[in-house]
Amino acid sequence: MNAPLAELVGTMILVLLGDGVVANVVLKQTKGHNSGWIVITTGWALAVTVAVYCTASISGAHLNPAVTLAKACLGQLPWIDVPAYMAAQVVGAFLGAVLVWLAYLPHWKVTEDTGSKLAVFATSPAIRHTASNLICEIIGTMMLVVGSLAVLSPANLDPSTGFADGFGPVLVGVIVWAIGLSLGGPTGYAINPARDLGPRLAHFLLPISGKGGSDWGYAWIPIVGPLVGGAAGAAVYTLLWGLEKV
Repeated sequence: MNAPLAELVGTMILVLLGDGVVANVVLKQTKGHNSGWIVITTGWALAVTVAVYCTASISGAHLNPAVTLAKACLGQLPWIDVPAYMAAQVVGAFLGAVLVWLAYLPHWKVTEDTGSKLAVFATSPAIRHTASNLICEIIGTMMLVVGSLAVLSPANLDPSTGFADGFGPVLVGVIVWAIGLSLGGPTGYAINPARDLGPRLAHFLLPISGKGGSDWGYAWIPIVGPLVGGAAGAAVYTLLWGLEKV
């Protein structure tokens, strides 16, 4: 499997399990209906962990255009590879969302609320305020990038046990869990342009009963915010790593 294909498959797994837990919580007549935010954030954390384990040895398990951008800014990925990685991530996210739609096929019709149906696929703000929503996505993604890079930094790698190598995906999942619990309230913590754009496209294109609109007016925020946050995270990590070496 080449790296872009691994990114496609990994992001598909990420969205299948991540959007899947949202579907389980918000759609009517599921076993997990109304089980709450803790279940959603935990499900997303586990989704990240599984997806990273599946693809880390092949592509580095970016699974997120913001992470890919950060890696390129740090010189850890050639810029020429960036478009292929990002395209694969969006396609993988789209396919993962289609699988969620199929898995919960009978539940769309019995769920009347259009907002709940969209929430399975894409993020939306609790309070719609453009500047605040954008800032929240920037901060959340910056923490994702800094935390993820730090987990696998040479300083945190125990050469005798390979701690970060073996447990890195779990720790990345913990970072995502922490972001969801602490910073997810304002916007639903997209922190990943592919995770929002691919499923939003799926929501737009799929024949979902009574689905309502796909909220394209908001869609640029979970794209631009995470990309800015990814670049900012790379800058912060570079500063910290540089100070550590002085």
